[in-house]
Amino acid sequence: MRLAFMGTPDFAVPALQALHDAGHEIVAVYSQPPRRAGRGKQLTPSPVQQLAESLGLMVRTPFSLKNDEEQAAFAALDLDAAVVAAYGLILPQAILDAPKTGCLNIHGSLLPRWRGAAPVQRAILAGDAETGITIMQMEAGLDTGPMLLKSETPIDGKTAGELTEELADTGAALMVQYLALPTEYPPEKQDDTLATYAKKIEKQDARLDFSQPAEQVERQIRAYNPVPGAFLEYQGNRYRILKASVGKGSGSAGTILDDQLLIGCGVGTLQPEVIQKAGKPAMDLKSFLNGTKIPAGTVLQ
Repeated sequence: MRLAFMGTPDFAVPALQALHDAGHEIVAVYSQPPRRAGRGKQLTPSPVQQLAESLGLMVRTPFSLKNDEEQAAFAALDLDAAVVAAYGLILPQAILDAPKTGCLNIHGSLLPRWRGAAPVQRAILAGDAETGITIMQMEAGLDTGPMLLKSETPIDGKTAGELTEELADTGAALMVQYLALPTEYPPEKQDDTLATYAKKIEKQDARLDFSQPAEQVERQIRAYNPVPGAFLEYQGNRYRILKASVGKGSGSAGTILDDQLLIGCGVGTLQPEVIQKAGKPAMDLKSFLNGTKIPAGTVLQ
C-alpha cells in the first residue's frame, strides 16, 4: 500500500520498521520537529526521524498540520492510508480525510478503556490485570474511532517502560496484519459508556505519596519508570525509586521503619529495591545503604 507514517517516540519505531520490511510504499514519514536534548542541549531528531532517514525515507517535521499549505502537501501524497503511532500532533479533519482509507492509529490500550495520552501508565496505576493494543480508524474525537483489531497483553508487574516496549512490538505486528486483511473487514464501534480517560502524566505526579496503600505506591513506581521517575526527598536530595515490593508489617505513613529502608504506608509497607540519587547511577538496595544512611524513625516529606 501507498502509506504515510506519522510517529515520534521509541514506541513508534517498531511499526515503521515493520511496515518497511513488509514492503509497503512509505512515501513520507511525519515526526515532531527535533528537540534539544542531552547535556549539550543539541537539536536531536526523534527516534522515528532517525530510523526513517536511515531507511532513506522522506521526512517531514511540521510544527502544525492546521495550515492550508501543510494540508495540501499531505493530500498531494495520494495515500492509500496513513499509519499513526504516538505522533503527538492533532490531525485536523482535512488530514484525516485525505488518504483513501483514512488514518489508522496504533493505540496502547484495549479501547474504549484508557483513551488519551498515557494509557500504559494509567493501566498500571489502576491495577488492571491486562492491557493491549487497539488498531483503530481515527476520527475527530479523542481515540473514539471504530476498532479494527485488538491484542491483549498481561501486565504482570511490568514497569511502564517494559510494557511500552512490548506493546510497541505488538502494535507493529498487528498493523501489518491489519493491512493484509480484506478491505471488507468489519470495524467495531466503541461503547462510549465503558470509556475511561488516560490523562497526561505530569512531573509532580511522580512524588511518592506514602499515605496511599503500599500496593498503590508500588504501582506508582512501576507506572513512572522510566519517566518521570517516582521519587522521594530526604535532606534536600531527590531519590528515584525504580523498583520496590510490598513489604511485611505496618507503620506510620512515610516513616522509615528499619535499617533496610522499609517505609510505612497508609496500609502496609513498601520495600525499595533499586534506588537512584539524582545525578548518580541506579543501584540495588544493599549498594545504596553502603553509601547512604537514612535512620529508622525518619519521616519522609
